[in-house]
Amino acid sequence: MIGIYFSGTGNTRHCVEKFVKEYDPEAIVYSIEDSRLPEIIRRETEIVFGYATQYSSIPKILRDFIIHNQVLWQDKKVFILTTMRIFSGDGSGVLARLLKTYGATVTGGLHLKMPDSISDEKVLKTSLEKNRRLVTESEEKIKKAVQKLQMGKPPQEGLGPFSHLTGLLGQRLYFYNKTKRYTGRLTIDSKKCIGCGKCIKLCPLKNIVMENGNAKSGDQCTMCYRCINHCPKQAITLLGNRVYEQSRIEKYL
Repeated sequence: MIGIYFSGTGNTRHCVEKFVKEYDPEAIVYSIEDSRLPEIIRRETEIVFGYATQYSSIPKILRDFIIHNQVLWQDKKVFILTTMRIFSGDGSGVLARLLKTYGATVTGGLHLKMPDSISDEKVLKTSLEKNRRLVTESEEKIKKAVQKLQMGKPPQEGLGPFSHLTGLLGQRLYFYNKTKRYTGRLTIDSKKCIGCGKCIKLCPLKNIVMENGNAKSGDQCTMCYRCINHCPKQAITLLGNRVYEQSRIEKYL
């Protein structure tokens, strides 16, 4: 078994690592950004795949990764793990349907509520204590899910027709185009930016460049919120106009 993930602020990475190590302490976990991953997938048959839902759907960067490597999924057994702050209905089901298109067998699904990474929307922010509790509860849920998987009865969260309908009507239908293309809405305040280059190094799509001593964003943002939550001057926003709290998994462990 191997673990695969796409993670913005570390929530999904943490959950995939916990799941895989609970199942097999010798197993290794990889980001989809790892250039070695396609060759590694070729050699494996059992995969735990994790990602954070966006509007009850798949981040654009992850969809592109699946499609670009479509020949790799034939006959793979995949357990899907999705992280979210708000109930997404069929978070795991969206990826499951795409993988099945390319010949994968989806063995189960797990939905985990984790601290919200959207740091520039005040309504989504909550207390440190509550966020830490969310992480602890997710870790306990992971242990139980692994036990069920080992018994041959893996959880099936988000995979049924009712979940599909809930996800579609809950968010995805209303925000259909949000994850179908990359966005150019990422904003960097040139007055706050100190040109440290941290966001440039962190961006999974190389969407940020340095120009005249300041970071500048292009139109290929996948909304992972990685740069926003790591900017030392809170100079970057996406959905909101100011950063209320930077959220990274390390705060809640």
